[in-house]
Amino acid sequence: MKLALVGVGAVGSRMVDRILEVEADTGRAFTRGNALVCDIARTPADGFDAVPEDQRVLLGDTHERVTAEGVEGDLELAADVAGADLPEFRRALDSIAIHESDGVLLVADLGSATGSGAGSVLVEELQGLYDEPLYVLGALPADDDGGTAALNAARALRSIVPTADSTLAFDRETWPGDPERDDDPEIRALATRVATLFAAGELDSPVVAENAMDSSDLIRTLDPGGVSSIGYAATDVEPDERGFLGRLLAWFSRSTDDDEATDAAKVKSLVQRAANTRLTIPCEVSSAERALVVLSGPPSELSRRGFESARQWLEAEADTVEILAGDDPRPRSSTLEAVVIFSNVTDVPRIDALQRRALDVQAAREGESASNDGADDARADAASETRDADGLDAADSDSGAGDASDDAPLIEDAEAVADDASE
Repeated sequence: MKLALVGVGAVGSRMVDRILEVEADTGRAFTRGNALVCDIARTPADGFDAVPEDQRVLLGDTHERVTAEGVEGDLELAADVAGADLPEFRRALDSIAIHESDGVLLVADLGSATGSGAGSVLVEELQGLYDEPLYVLGALPADDDGGTAALNAARALRSIVPTADSTLAFDRETWPGDPERDDDPEIRALATRVATLFAAGELDSPVVAENAMDSSDLIRTLDPGGVSSIGYAATDVEPDERGFLGRLLAWFSRSTDDDEATDAAKVKSLVQRAANTRLTIPCEVSSAERALVVLSGPPSELSRRGFESARQWLEAEADTVEILAGDDPRPRSSTLEAVVIFSNVTDVPRIDALQRRALDVQAAREGESASNDGADDARADAASETRDADGLDAADSDSGAGDASDDAPLIEDAEAVADDASE
């Protein structure tokens, strides 16, 4: 699937950079350099290895409230800046060939102010500009990231999930690490999953797939929308250095069924591991509406028997017959990989937990705001009594104590986020 990437915020931009790196390192070609990263700051960030300088855009660099640190956690400011700089964003989009792509993947850290605030604005903008499917790869905060991050992510989910064609979730609680690090291994692992999934079906290998798939299979799998989760497993194998004739002769010269049975068992086991271990967000796979599995590696390792057996197992496990499958032969690869995506999963405990924490944080802020308002009323009454008794003008005393603008709720109804994600 030919995909254009758009990174939002420091972490989202770094994730895009890693996806491009993995694409180059593995000889895949599904983006073909169609990537744009944008951040809100006074000066451009560095540390990019794969995104060219002319495909990086800075938003808000002339905004009076944007500092050297960016929006300093102010989600509303990030949304305002993104909205004001939409003309600049549109001009930057001209540097990538979105109309030649099968879809767009926006990547953002939804726990950050920029990823949540600006990300929501840009998702809506991209959806309005292009007919191609728009997917979002969103990182959800870990518990240690704090209540504000949970509230940011809850608000982002509520706006993004109904707008995007599908939201691929990446849970930082399940995948701990330091997203600020350029070499974060968890981000690299995520990039490997994304590249293996979306590169399937692209004509970047000299070998034609036996179980061919194309972009329409991915689009169909993600068509239900909602939240999706990606699983992955890999094992080392010997690269297939033979030519086409050699591989054909080897296939016809199998002496017994034992070799085929061994290969089939290996493939089935690999798909089972991909579906059962470290999904990008933990979920009950039986709650998925559709699923897709891709097997990638040397052609000699792509057992059709194992592939069909794995597909049947996946149909039973996911409790759906909407299972699409395809292989992605890589003759020079020394790794056999299986990637599975479950779309529109509705039983996602981490999102439920995120919702509850967001509600608690919002309730605490509303309570604090009400308490401050009550204190202001008491102070105003005391000032009035003082003026009546002493004839003094205390109108200016404590005049700023009741400003609760910073404590205004960030979401109107956080409970609706989980409902939106499951619809």
